[in-house]
Amino acid sequence: MMKIYDLEAFPNPARVRIALAEKNATDKVEFVEVDVMGGEHRTPEFLAKNPGGTVPVLELDDGTTISECTAITEYIDHAFEGPSLSGKTPKERAVIHMMQRRAESKLLDAVAAYFHHATPGLGPDIETYQNREWGEKQKGKALEGMRYFDKVLGNQPFVAGDDFSMADITTFAGLAFADFAKIDVPEDCTNLVAWRERVAARPSIAG
Repeated sequence: MMKIYDLEAFPNPARVRIALAEKNATDKVEFVEVDVMGGEHRTPEFLAKNPGGTVPVLELDDGTTISECTAITEYIDHAFEGPSLSGKTPKERAVIHMMQRRAESKLLDAVAAYFHHATPGLGPDIETYQNREWGEKQKGKALEGMRYFDKVLGNQPFVAGDDFSMADITTFAGLAFADFAKIDVPEDCTNLVAWRERVAARPSIAG
């Protein structure tokens, strides 16, 4: 059985768990908790699996390890039956990957930079370098990202078009991280708020 090394409460592991649930494949993997707060992600054993020292990491039965949420989600999407999360046609795949990357750069990664640089983050033992000015700038970028996705969702039901995809998963995770980091969604982003309520009701997320 393949393994996923993660920490359940973290935003990027949540993305993979939602993807698995969408494919009805949660019971097809073994979850291995990584003690990030205790620094396990920086040990030689873990760095051998992912030199980037981040979770999640997918480990296949043959020992192959795959990091980066997009790559892991791609694998899950093709390994299991169910609705496509990464697109079926060349156009769908291109648009989904474009919007997926925008969800990361405009929202999730920006929130992460703010959290790790402009707040206490995960504490001094984990946050060994901080640049508060950079973090505050990224908060502004995250708010701009929210307004961008609000505009997108005024014209279509999901982030990448007519169907739910991994771009929606990433956007949803970005907003959840924003809640944790205390970055409020602007009140006028009514399309984004309505989309979030619909996505939160999906069985893969509502449970």
